[in-house]
Amino acid sequence: MLAGHYSTALIASQKSPKGTLIYFLIACQLQDLLWFILHYLGLERTEPTDVFDTTLSNMTVDMLYSHDLLPLIFWIILIFIIGKLAFKSTKIGLIGAALVAGHFILDFFSGHPHHLFGDGTLDAGLGLYATNIYLAIAIEAVFILVTLLYFFRQDSKNGIERTTKNKVAIIGLFVFGILFMITIATNSFREIFGIPSFDFGFNSSIPTLIMTYVGMILYLNYFLKQYKTVPK
Repeated sequence: MLAGHYSTALIASQKSPKGTLIYFLIACQLQDLLWFILHYLGLERTEPTDVFDTTLSNMTVDMLYSHDLLPLIFWIILIFIIGKLAFKSTKIGLIGAALVAGHFILDFFSGHPHHLFGDGTLDAGLGLYATNIYLAIAIEAVFILVTLLYFFRQDSKNGIERTTKNKVAIIGLFVFGILFMITIATNSFREIFGIPSFDFGFNSSIPTLIMTYVGMILYLNYFLKQYKTVPK
């Protein structure tokens, strides 16, 4: 999943005190953020290297340390410790840990193939990005729809009032995520727009992904805070 993971942070932010949103947004995408770091360390090399050649179907990477089941246990413990120490709250640490575990569960149904620990070990995911990409996107779209409906309903119950513009801004990010995935599901931007081959530095896959993920984190961190509380 891409945008679907972020929707879990929205729910988490409703279950804890203020000041934890950025922590939850990072926790929900921790494995992917780790993947980017590990790519540059040469441990999880990602192909194709040119973003204009990349599709969800042809992207290949062995996410051994960032996404496989055994390393996941370490990442869950780590994010729990960070949350507990940073916010002096076991509850917040547990929510952060649940978001990391949730990332794995969501990827099981809609994501790249993962394993117990390395290629050749027990499969720990359906791997629909490789076998049925449009089903994977449909699963993510339904999950986002259900999550957003729950989020806005809970906001109302909690006395949180959002403007229509704010709601559109939040929903728009998830719509963008789904449409973007549909666009590059099986056809690259180079194929769609007839882009010639070139290397200007900015067209590398991982830097583009990093900017996308960080941009989405900052975007949601800004717009989710734009509300007012209505006395019950």
